[in-house]
Amino acid sequence: MQRLSGMDASFLYLETPTSHMHVAMVGIYDTSTMPGGYSFEAYKEHIARRIHLIPPFTRRLVEVPFQLAHPVWVSDPDFDLDHHVRRVGCPAPGGRRELGEIAGQIASTPLDRSRPLWEVWVIEGLKQGRVGFIAKVHHAAIDGASGAEIMTELYDLEPSPEPIEPEPIEAEHVPTDTELVAYALASRFKKYADVLPLASRTIAGVNNVIRNRQDPDGKVGAVPLTAPRTPWNSSITGHRRVAFARISLEETKDVKAATDVKLNDVVLAVVAGALRSYLLDKGELPDEPLLAVVPVSVRAGEELGAAGNKVSAMFCALATNIADPLERLAAIAAATEGAKAEHNAVGARMLTDWGEWAAPRTFAMASRLYSSMKLADMHRPIHNLVISNVPGPPFPLYLAGSEMVAAYPMGPIHEGAGLNVTVLSYRDSIDFGFMACRDLIPDVWDLATAVPVAFAELRDAALAAALDIRPAAKSKTTTKTTTKTTTKTPA
Repeated sequence: MQRLSGMDASFLYLETPTSHMHVAMVGIYDTSTMPGGYSFEAYKEHIARRIHLIPPFTRRLVEVPFQLAHPVWVSDPDFDLDHHVRRVGCPAPGGRRELGEIAGQIASTPLDRSRPLWEVWVIEGLKQGRVGFIAKVHHAAIDGASGAEIMTELYDLEPSPEPIEPEPIEAEHVPTDTELVAYALASRFKKYADVLPLASRTIAGVNNVIRNRQDPDGKVGAVPLTAPRTPWNSSITGHRRVAFARISLEETKDVKAATDVKLNDVVLAVVAGALRSYLLDKGELPDEPLLAVVPVSVRAGEELGAAGNKVSAMFCALATNIADPLERLAAIAAATEGAKAEHNAVGARMLTDWGEWAAPRTFAMASRLYSSMKLADMHRPIHNLVISNVPGPPFPLYLAGSEMVAAYPMGPIHEGAGLNVTVLSYRDSIDFGFMACRDLIPDVWDLATAVPVAFAELRDAALAAALDIRPAAKSKTTTKTTTKTTTKTPA
């Protein structure tokens, strides 16, 4: 038995009929490398042989009576792989858009809490004889870092590795209500013992931020509830739409080197450029910069390989009001530096520590009330979107012998912010996964196809500046007459 942390449990409490708190990844696989050729059974057998190595895949939730404490994980005595591994055919012509349509439908359905909170779908019938593999896992079980740890157990470095012998799932005593109540009371006493040091650290952190903001030379980040409204900053529905984009990792590193910024700054600038272009085309670009929440891992030491969530967040202005791509990148780099400074001043683990005080019943009721009353439409957006960047392996991975050729990650959307952009580097590419509320951004593929265009604009400007042949800079101010050239992403 393992108790969920407050951060893990908060993803359960935040879940509503319209806000599904699972993460997902859409992989595309070349089956020509599979020994003996493709078969769905080979994928299922591969997972069956590795399932004992991935505890989040065999544990289910048990609620504490009267919600006296956060739920606990227990090994599911009735675990059945057939409930979790499924397959479906992709409509012709079997391109990325058709795959994205299926992924959106899968993402629109919440996970069954009576079973371990994950499922995978094998999508047959893609172009070039390839298959898709869509994995969906509840955020209560993993974050980006622990998801990468699952990849190390599920994937191989060659198509024909030494076979792993399956092991039976270890039986575990399912606690009684009495045991759960006793466990909850003990946890509550421990929590109360920690409150004074936590309050002291919080006060010190707030004072650090105040002093930093009073310092004329202090580096500051963005502030919640200062985001402008966009078409997707509204109450969301339960329907999802998914899109993908890809750019070159090597060329992205060239931009980083030419501009002397962080790689994550370049990624944020590419997303910002795509958002600016998309909103300009719709005539809805705000005069103020968009505001992104950027998750930050706070794992350390022995936590590096553990399941669950160890994350905090930064608020970063995306400088979408600046037309020139290099000036926009410089502004974003300064904004992330300020956000990091304030994040460190508050304390990297402050969010996870206070998460332990999330009252289950109150938190869940508040989330449903906020959603059902559409309160997100009645105040200024807390933020515009989430942008998460997860480093992936620079070498090929294999699943049941099939080579992964692309991996598009996707995170959840929230009430009032119906867009999530999650980014994963893999081999020589950077893959972008867009998760959007279908009713707020029905044309999310237009946003995805703006990514390579925005990157090309930034790359060309950065390389020209490095050669001291940069063209005349555009005005910093937003102009509604700005035009752009668009390209079609092949299906």
